[in-house]
Amino acid sequence: MIAGYFAVLVIIAVLTSRKATSESFFVANRNAPWYMVAFAMIGTSLSGVTFISVPGNVYGKSWSYLAVVLGYVAGYVVIGTVLLPLYYRLRLVSIYTYLEQRFGYWSYKTGALFFLISRALGSGLRLYLVAGVLQLAVFDKMGVPFAATVVVSILFIYLYTFKGGLKTILWTDTFQTLAMLSCVALSIYFISSELNLGFKQLVSTVRASSMSQVYFSNFSDDKFFWKQFVSGMFITIVMTGLDQDLMQKNLFWFTPVITMVMNMPETNCFQKNLSSLKFEKYT
Repeated sequence: MIAGYFAVLVIIAVLTSRKATSESFFVANRNAPWYMVAFAMIGTSLSGVTFISVPGNVYGKSWSYLAVVLGYVAGYVVIGTVLLPLYYRLRLVSIYTYLEQRFGYWSYKTGALFFLISRALGSGLRLYLVAGVLQLAVFDKMGVPFAATVVVSILFIYLYTFKGGLKTILWTDTFQTLAMLSCVALSIYFISSELNLGFKQLVSTVRASSMSQVYFSNFSDDKFFWKQFVSGMFITIVMTGLDQDLMQKNLFWFTPVITMVMNMPETNCFQKNLSSLKFEKYT
């Protein structure tokens, strides 16, 4: 199954990398449907770490994590109404180019450097965790060394990304999102089957559990609802809206959508601060 999964990714890479150009590599020719980008972003924003860690978080802190998720929604509103229009008006490929135009060369380089460091560390930890799970669940029984698991995983990732660039990544992320959501649905199905619970019984059991509590009103508690909500909002703004890896996928929407976003009125002071910059609009 694992080999089949990677095989599908490689096939997608081969098909989408045909006649690849620098424009398709970096911005996917700026003609990606918005709904496809949005769906692919689900898989990009989440990872195997989320899949494994959130259930443990719920077990330890009840469902207070849902407040963080609701904060994510508020954060995405800020990204969609403040940051994306700015990025489109500047026609950015790297979002950190804005720092150069606004604050200078070294500000741009510093922002890009911190992104590279944080992305390398974050991706390394995610790969380590996922490879560790694969090692424990599958490859230990086959006698495959952990180092080999990591190297092969990196090799496959390289194979399906090195040629097609973002155009390929958009399609592979879409497939990965579909696979991940399917696994969530299958997990719920198998867990309910193991517990001999129908869907209604499963929902009732979750509601009756003390771990289903979402709202915590004690301000001094680290699970305080509004503390979690605000944290989630700023986490999304910083880790999505100011992250090149995540935002670059939003920079190659279908051109009419870009034009619509660029024509949004400058309704806040942050957007109006860009009025001194010269913008090139899409035609």
